[in-house]
Amino acid sequence: MTLFRSTLALVLAFATTETASAQAYVPIVHDAQAQTVVLTGHDLSVEQVVAIARHGAKVSLSAAARQRSADAYGLLLEAAAEGVSVYWFNRGAGDQRETVIFAGDPTTPENTALLKARQLANFARGETGSSGPEIDHEDVIRAMMAVRANTMSYEAASPGLTQMLLDLINHDITPVVHARGSLGEGDLAPMGELGRVMIGQGEVHYKGQRMPAAQALQQAGLTPLAPFGADDAALVSTDAWFTANTALLVADAGNMLQWADLGTAMALTGMNSSVTPLSMPAQSNRPYPWLNWDAARVLDMVRGGYLLQDDPGRIIQDPESLRASTQRIGSAWQCWADLRDSVVIAMNVSDHNPAVRPGLKPGDSWELSTPQMMKFHVKGGPLSHGQGGYILSNANWDPYPLANQVEAFTIATANMGVILLERMERFSNPFFTGVKRTDVMTADQASALPSPEPYLGADLWIEISGLINPVVPQGQPIIATVEDLQGETRLKVNRARQAVDLTTHLLALDLITSSNWVEIRKAQDPTRRFGTAPTALLAGLRTILPLQPHAGPSYAEDAVYGLITTTPAARFYAGGPVEPAGHARP
Repeated sequence: MTLFRSTLALVLAFATTETASAQAYVPIVHDAQAQTVVLTGHDLSVEQVVAIARHGAKVSLSAAARQRSADAYGLLLEAAAEGVSVYWFNRGAGDQRETVIFAGDPTTPENTALLKARQLANFARGETGSSGPEIDHEDVIRAMMAVRANTMSYEAASPGLTQMLLDLINHDITPVVHARGSLGEGDLAPMGELGRVMIGQGEVHYKGQRMPAAQALQQAGLTPLAPFGADDAALVSTDAWFTANTALLVADAGNMLQWADLGTAMALTGMNSSVTPLSMPAQSNRPYPWLNWDAARVLDMVRGGYLLQDDPGRIIQDPESLRASTQRIGSAWQCWADLRDSVVIAMNVSDHNPAVRPGLKPGDSWELSTPQMMKFHVKGGPLSHGQGGYILSNANWDPYPLANQVEAFTIATANMGVILLERMERFSNPFFTGVKRTDVMTADQASALPSPEPYLGADLWIEISGLINPVVPQGQPIIATVEDLQGETRLKVNRARQAVDLTTHLLALDLITSSNWVEIRKAQDPTRRFGTAPTALLAGLRTILPLQPHAGPSYAEDAVYGLITTTPAARFYAGGPVEPAGHARP
């Protein structure tokens, strides 16, 4: 399964996950239903999230992950029975953290009745409630469920809650979730809407139709959840919405960057560029691994082409926007790799409060035997099958460093995007090209070249540049001033995803411009060769943008954008230099 969307409709619709609810709902493509991703809590990958979220792959939970969750659930129940104070269980949450909810064994008839009623009410309320426009891309919600199903294996979820989350994914029941309400310190609001659906409230999309959740559960043969214990906390105390969106960002950005390398090879070929900046001696003077890798990658793409042959018409040095292309794109690759590594960690750990750690003993770390920490030690008893451990309040839902890395990637994308805008303009200057199209082409030949819309590039760049200012750090003291930090990850990741999408449009314009100039170079000297990657890409572009004299409007940008977002760049270039150590191949 690739990291790329498999239908044009899915990608052309994407601009932001916060579009108005009136916009058409964008369903996924069910072309991977025969695939099952086994969730272990340890090794969920971006590619697997994409398979589940965009292609309908099923999920299962490994035996070890189920046991880990069962152990955490037993420890939670046993902690209350032993009189250990547990945040968001026998004590309240937020400003109610010192409020006693119940005392003693949670499985007594009285406490059982209280907890069932309390949990049902919390699930019905949707925890805090999200609002605003609906998330109209099904892949976002499915990714959120997949990430939470994986990370929830570390939490004290009841077996019923765990199974219901898996069932929603596997029966293609996608809750209706609204876009606003999460402050980024745990995505309580959107996660709470999943909870409402689990008990048969709210609305969902099921088998191509929007319907009440209760109807969809009935049609799928599922019984509504009867939540217990601390199921509301186990479901919603997580950054799964942000983490899932970042995983999809990494997938789309990796695709865009691979195409950006192809675009650079095409631009150099069209400009009749000097490739000395890409050479080993020049690159080794500045040994940044990702920059050196990207330069070697692009140089390999044009290997065998006329750029490595002598040409008396070639100028000694290109404009900066071509000469520094691999510096900017390589830097974006470096940010991408950091972001990818970080999101993979986030998808495979607990970001829950409190941390439920069965099996830990006072001697496992020096602080665990201190009087303060021993207050949260669970000795172990019948409800935990004799296993002890600790349950500790924490701040693991604070979404850093991932939130910083998302913003860093937005900035890196913009610094890359500006070279696309500028190098397109340089093709209009014979000082750099050395020739005009009318010097080597007939009027009919020149009119057959696709025409990029002249104002679109500037318009796209203005929109991109408006996304790069970092979101101002917020410390709004809410919930009786207990919750006084806001990560605002909703804004950060949406900006990053918009920046990638808009830059992909800009790249489409760049490819149209540079491929036109490759045609001009071919007309200038029909014996020229262009290297494997530019040759293959030119042929691919001509399948969607044939040369047709006086053909009229071609809507070329839409066609090339569709090609980029639905076609792996490896179709036109595979192999090449080995990526810097420590990172998986994109």
